[in-house]
Amino acid sequence: MDFSNNILETIGNTPLVKLNKIVAEIDALVLAKVETFNPGNSVKDRMAVKMIEDAEADGRLKPGGTIIEGTSGNTGMGLALVAIVKGYKLICVISDKQSKEKMDILRAVGAKVVVCPTDVEPTDSRSYYSVSKRLAEETPNSWYVNQYDNMSNSLAHYEQTGPEIWKQTDGKITHFVVGVGTGGTISGVGKYLKEQNPNIKIWGIDTYGSVFKKYHETGIFDENEIYSYITEGIGEDILPKNVDFSLIDGFTKVTDKDAAVYTRKIALEEGIFVGNSAGACIKGLLQLKEHFKPEDVVVVLFHDSGSRYVGKMFNDDWMRERGFLEENVTKAEDVIKDHIDKELIVVRTEELVSHAIERMRKYKISQIPVVDINGFVGSVDETDLFRSYVADKNVAEKPIKDVMGKPFPIVKLGTPIEEVSKLFSKENDAVLVDLGNGHHHIITKYDIIGSIK
Repeated sequence: MDFSNNILETIGNTPLVKLNKIVAEIDALVLAKVETFNPGNSVKDRMAVKMIEDAEADGRLKPGGTIIEGTSGNTGMGLALVAIVKGYKLICVISDKQSKEKMDILRAVGAKVVVCPTDVEPTDSRSYYSVSKRLAEETPNSWYVNQYDNMSNSLAHYEQTGPEIWKQTDGKITHFVVGVGTGGTISGVGKYLKEQNPNIKIWGIDTYGSVFKKYHETGIFDENEIYSYITEGIGEDILPKNVDFSLIDGFTKVTDKDAAVYTRKIALEEGIFVGNSAGACIKGLLQLKEHFKPEDVVVVLFHDSGSRYVGKMFNDDWMRERGFLEENVTKAEDVIKDHIDKELIVVRTEELVSHAIERMRKYKISQIPVVDINGFVGSVDETDLFRSYVADKNVAEKPIKDVMGKPFPIVKLGTPIEEVSKLFSKENDAVLVDLGNGHHHIITKYDIIGSIK
């Protein structure tokens, strides 16, 4: 009989799959190392086992102990599998930008999940780095994994992933392209491959809001480059010990939008359902296409499964809210189509200013058309009301007609978006769209900005 003694024995030996349509403009053989075939559905399973086994061997992790780690979700899943098989407890500290699916999966496999804010400094007591360390200090018989500086991370890829890629390509690999987060994968694989052939190029995929690319090129850790970003699993606001910059030939940065769009393209064009960092890798690969020749063999690593991003990159509403959905906006109707059924909020000339303010608060809007029995006769917005209040503290009890401005321009559904945009000015913050049958809808500056691709 052919079977594994436990789920950990199924980790590794993931397939190498030729990419076709999505890399059609690249004149080289492009192969994807699809790590979602690991039991925890990510590349992190490999180093989770290695880090725990090494900690057991030198006594850092003792029987019945508690494993504590700050994770973007995938390392936590790998640690959870090992903890289940080996009988450990697990606490995962995760940032609030990570997908709900990741958090739910971690809880499903028995981990306690502690969620921390994303937009804080690494040294802030609320950051997931700081919270992880504090929990390790407070929890008896615990071990803080620290995947960023734990060198068993890169060693796992030096011993496993690198040799697999070398063997699967029969030593013909010329380039290795991978997203960089903790640095374990790129450094471990890069070290092994360069030992076999020093001419192999190692390229890292970085994201905007991360320090890696500039630090690699200049040696400068520029805190001005650090800001919040959406892409998961790659980029850092610290320099992990696992990132060996001497092994990396170069970095290219990929935007949040491109990473999200190409994550979906991989599924649609190759039938491979993988995660956010894979999308970043493919866009980065396309940005590097001038580096590849027809005889080259390029291996790109896909970190994890698309199932962890169903509520994000694979959700149209989530993509649309961030302006990531590639929709063709050419007419007024395209801008309002997702909320065209919402009632237009208006205020009448004889109503009090306080009524308009109440409506703005209730519906979270900034502009309101003013009507009387004849139709649209004026408008009010936050700026008008603020100026009126500064001039007269009793303005709330005055009728709207005393403070209203000019009525908003009205356009037809088919009006080109360029014509609609020209109607906005310092004096005018909205445009009304005539839907027919006496109904209207509103387009604001925010709607126009949201439609920009």
